[in-house]
Amino acid sequence: MRDISERLRDIQEAIARITKYTNQGREKFDQDELVQTWVVHHLEIIGEATRSIPQDFKDLHSEIAWKQIGRMRNILIHIYFGIDRDIVWEVVERDLPNLKTSIDAILNSEENS
Repeated sequence: MRDISERLRDIQEAIARITKYTNQGREKFDQDELVQTWVVHHLEIIGEATRSIPQDFKDLHSEIAWKQIGRMRNILIHIYFGIDRDIVWEVVERDLPNLKTSIDAILNSEENS
């Protein structure tokens, strides 16, 4: 079983992969189904990684919206054909930068301790 640090690195890597293709902007995202699928898949990976992180760790790092990440994963997995691109883009633009900052800080803190 993967440990917490490995799960956090999975999240970090998924964010980097999303950013690689969303840096081209909203218009490219809207026009390219492969980019949309790529982004959704990596958001699912983020959600899946959070499911394996123990609750006490989540409680310790309450600055991260763990429950909302899990809910997003469930929506993406179970309601795939009803996914709203506007919401996905909003998550990419608004939520991922903050999540990246938090995950980076946690991993840096662990590496320096």
